[in-house]
Amino acid sequence: MLKIRKITESDRAAWDAYVASHPGGTPFHTTAWKRAVEASFGHRSSYLVAEDFHRTGQTPSVVGVLPLFEMRSRLFGHYFLSVPFAETGGALADSPEVERALIDHAAELSAERKASYLELRNRRPVDGLPTKDLYVSFRKEMSPDPDENLKAIPRKSRRMVRVGMKAGLRSETGRHLLDTFYEILAANYHRLGTPVFPRRLFANFLARFGSRADILAVRTREGAPVAAVLSFYWRDAVMPYYAGSLFSHRHLAPNDFMYWELMRRACLAGFRRFDFGRSKKGTGSYAFKKHWGFEPEPLAYQYVLHRASAMPDMSPANPRYRFLIEAWRRLPHGATRLLGPPVARHLA
Repeated sequence: MLKIRKITESDRAAWDAYVASHPGGTPFHTTAWKRAVEASFGHRSSYLVAEDFHRTGQTPSVVGVLPLFEMRSRLFGHYFLSVPFAETGGALADSPEVERALIDHAAELSAERKASYLELRNRRPVDGLPTKDLYVSFRKEMSPDPDENLKAIPRKSRRMVRVGMKAGLRSETGRHLLDTFYEILAANYHRLGTPVFPRRLFANFLARFGSRADILAVRTREGAPVAAVLSFYWRDAVMPYYAGSLFSHRHLAPNDFMYWELMRRACLAGFRRFDFGRSKKGTGSYAFKKHWGFEPEPLAYQYVLHRASAMPDMSPANPRYRFLIEAWRRLPHGATRLLGPPVARHLA
């Protein structure tokens, strides 16, 4: 007999053990992500676990999980999401039947709560659900030899890495770099017209993920910080996830140098995959990753529509948001630091 229910605090270890053992498991599926988002924003979660009572008599075994958050905002409306601020989410299950049962349960829950829709950030599509063709991910195997990895970077991007090297850029890692990272990220988000997340989100990620998250910062020869990235480490992969650089120092190619240093350090530490994360098609980050020799893999963001008549479009390319983006860019930096976090909590 299959039973689906919401998890409690006592289920945390079993949930994380299932995610860690499942081939599709990601850091976004873990309860560490759940607790970081809850502590940072107060969003309401309903994490669903599927249990099979037939396998071991009266002691159920976990056969599937689906992380789920309820999101509400005046700008983006009321919807359910698996999961916010994440590249991927969606159900993990032992079989397609369990996966469908979890999705059906999540759809019923979101309908009962009168949400407009349910969004599932799947890596592979589930049959029968509307799918948005917007996001891709970039992943690549790494050699244990840093020189081989450098040679594998296409010539133009490799030249930019060497620009940073010749300029005397250097890197350092550690959690003590949180403030440095956040200052650079806030400046970068302002330039892009995007509200910055609160500092506590990144502090919570570092606290909840422990040794599986870290910061790398890049400094000039004189010691000035010019770029930084917060990365997650999952299985054999390093996953740079939040990053920024100072536009005023773009002539030093700090972005290329930063990602090269992360790759170099990760391969020497035994990691064998570089997960460059998601990008929207047609954006600068998409082109940057392509120029680094990574090939795009489509992500299947899928929907169960309730009160909505069509899949939502929250992309910055949506004309509805272009005016807001330009207006945000024109605000004083200090104002965006103050106003950004309350808005960013809804930019899931």
